[in-house]
Amino acid sequence: MKRGWTIAFAGIARREVLRFTRQRERFLAALVRPLVWLFIFAAGFRSVLGLSITAPYETYVLYEVYVVPGLCAMIQLFNGMQSSLSMVYDRETGAMRTLLVSPYPRWFLLGAKLVAGVLVSILQVYAFLGIAWLWGVKPPVIGWLTVLPALLLAGVMLGSLGLLISSTIRQLENFAGVMNFVIFPMFFASSALYPLWRMKESSVLLHDICALNPFTYAVELIRFALYGQVNGMALAVVAGCTAVFFGATVFMYDPAKGLWRKRAG
Repeated sequence: MKRGWTIAFAGIARREVLRFTRQRERFLAALVRPLVWLFIFAAGFRSVLGLSITAPYETYVLYEVYVVPGLCAMIQLFNGMQSSLSMVYDRETGAMRTLLVSPYPRWFLLGAKLVAGVLVSILQVYAFLGIAWLWGVKPPVIGWLTVLPALLLAGVMLGSLGLLISSTIRQLENFAGVMNFVIFPMFFASSALYPLWRMKESSVLLHDICALNPFTYAVELIRFALYGQVNGMALAVVAGCTAVFFGATVFMYDPAKGLWRKRAG
């Protein structure tokens, strides 16, 4: 029985990895976006944006050091949405129906696809961290290890959100527009580019919006983990949102309960 579950997971993961390796432009695109922010925007903001000593940093840091965790989360956010895009494509081609009629529980099949996509995003994040290290952003060596669980949990949360969104999309053409209404507001209205205390100085409303954004806590979870620390608040919020998003996804993909039933009707 366990062997069958392992084979099923390996098959789903292999399909995701093959899809990724055959789309090399996807890997390059995943790196270009954060590298543009790191090499161009961060260099420009370095002289105008001062950052005080705040946890997890023990001294003043340059702006490019501050934005690296947020850019790691951005890679996972884009990857989660792109992985969900493949779900819409598979639904249109009928491949997903073949997957969901297997004897394994739906939560396991969706979870296997989700975890496989997250593993791909983690490879992209480590490639970005390697380039950032050459650029001079050098977190503690232990951070390369301690950030792994944070990347896994944050990736699962963002991927679950993407799967939940994909369950409401009927046509592939509509997904790109929905992505823009989700990705960019989540990224910019977070602590990825600016500390929350600095946002509060300019707009209390914007600060409150950022504080309610789950992506903010994914960024902070990665930020603290990259320096060998745990942010308890961020961990609790990300874990809670992961449970809510994934539970809602399983519900929505259930033919007897979610939107699938409405469409069949």
